[in-house]
Amino acid sequence: MEIDYEPIAGRSTGYYLLLTALLVLVAAGVTATVLMIAYGIHLSGMTNRVPWGLQIVMAIFYIGLSAGSLVVSGLYGIFGKLEYKPFARIAAFLAMLFLIAGLLSIVTDQGRIDRVFVQPFAHFNATSMFSINPALYMGHIMICIFYMWALFKEKGRLTKVTSVTVVLWALCVHTGTGAIFAFTPRELYNTALLPPSFVAAALSSGAALMILVLVSLFRITRRHLDVALVIWLGRLLAVFIIVAMYVILIENAHRFYLIESREATSYYLFKGYHAVLFWGGLIVVGSVVPAVLLFRRRTGTSVPWIVFSSVLVVVGVLCERYLIVLPGLEHPPNLFPGMEIIASALDEGIVTYSISLLEILQALGVLSLIGFMFVLGLKYLPLLPTEARAHGQSQMLKDLIARATANAEAEPTSPAV
Repeated sequence: MEIDYEPIAGRSTGYYLLLTALLVLVAAGVTATVLMIAYGIHLSGMTNRVPWGLQIVMAIFYIGLSAGSLVVSGLYGIFGKLEYKPFARIAAFLAMLFLIAGLLSIVTDQGRIDRVFVQPFAHFNATSMFSINPALYMGHIMICIFYMWALFKEKGRLTKVTSVTVVLWALCVHTGTGAIFAFTPRELYNTALLPPSFVAAALSSGAALMILVLVSLFRITRRHLDVALVIWLGRLLAVFIIVAMYVILIENAHRFYLIESREATSYYLFKGYHAVLFWGGLIVVGSVVPAVLLFRRRTGTSVPWIVFSSVLVVVGVLCERYLIVLPGLEHPPNLFPGMEIIASALDEGIVTYSISLLEILQALGVLSLIGFMFVLGLKYLPLLPTEARAHGQSQMLKDLIARATANAEAEPTSPAV
């Protein structure tokens, strides 16, 4: 199937205003990062008891988006789904950028900035997930570059081999990231179900992000995008949501069942802001509502509702990432089971964490830098096809298109894309 890829012109006033706005936010993020490096992490909301904050939350969020984007790209390379070939390049490009965003988010978490690119690789320790993961991350970026080269050069067999490699590697990357928490002896971290939970949430958030990016890009650039392709991506997203909900249910039921983690799990699920984020943000807004919308025939074949569901999923997974990192640190670990601590150099009991302005600026800076690179990539790389059509339509695809068309006529008040 021949597909023409054409960079955007990138000569409009709006294009340059967007680049300028992104650069301003990048400058703000760099300033915040320099201040925290120069004057210390105490400028953030982190403390001795809560050494991981928004930076880690955003890092694992971005790494998840990267893995999910690659799965969408792999639909063409691995499964030979030619109708998704138009999305393969842009999905792979986004996957690489989001992994870079994840690494940039934890720059100030490394302690000494001059050691960031040396120590993790010069002193490998096979028994430490903190030592294993940098190798996984750098390998992931290198494989993504090679995969994109194969896509650009239309290397059929090589594309298939590299797409399998890069997707499997991405799963290893996210499993390794989940293992950082799962292998930590804290009640709200230490579970073998956390890595698969990471992967499941990554797939749903990555698929949701790709729907948002693709629908927006094709609409802004006025290029044709077959509705059936969006509907299929929406159905794929619906399956990912169900899998993620199942793993989260089992993970928390297992924690609550065990006597040693029951008190911590009660705190996580039913007390304070955690309960609001878990039940409201993750379960209702980020899982149940989009799943219902995507499985319903009427809304599941409507592009505006699919886009709306995708937004909810991304918000829900961001809540999930926050819930993974913070409650486990705020709740005190039971270091001496069956014993009472009568004196300690650290604060005992439950502590709190508040996101500082510098952390927010740093997060915006990283996101804006990735956005800047993405917008430049659209102009200088052949990432975006001139059109995306469901060639060789099966009867099912034809039915989906007819149903979506009927829905569009029946829903004049659906939310705008």
